[in-house]
Amino acid sequence: MSEIKEIVEDENKIETVIADDISFSGNLKFDNSLKIKGNFEGKIETNGHLIIGREATVSANVKAKIVSQSGVFNGKINAAQRVELFKKSATRGDIICSDIDMEGGSVFNGTCIMKEQGSSKS
Repeated sequence: MSEIKEIVEDENKIETVIADDISFSGNLKFDNSLKIKGNFEGKIETNGHLIIGREATVSANVKAKIVSQSGVFNGKINAAQRVELFKKSATRGDIICSDIDMEGGSVFNGTCIMKEQGSSKS
């Protein structure tokens, strides 16, 4: 998790960053890494890495390879590889993933379904 935490904190290693003064809704699709620092509501689909920043509030159905959560999240996460819940994050909803990392101080209220590594079942 330390390698991912380094990427999450260093915005220069992230393909796209959506600033904290932006609020938007709709369907979001991308292939690489994206960090949301503002507010988003809708649906997110990616084969890449979604990073929810400490400043962010996201209400969405998410399908991604990796989700790193540091802000406020409401909805459903379906991660092909891994979900990471960092200290001071608040996650409310359902998670489906093969691997989950939760730092002390993170809050998770919902259900978590663990699938076998490499499984495409959801």
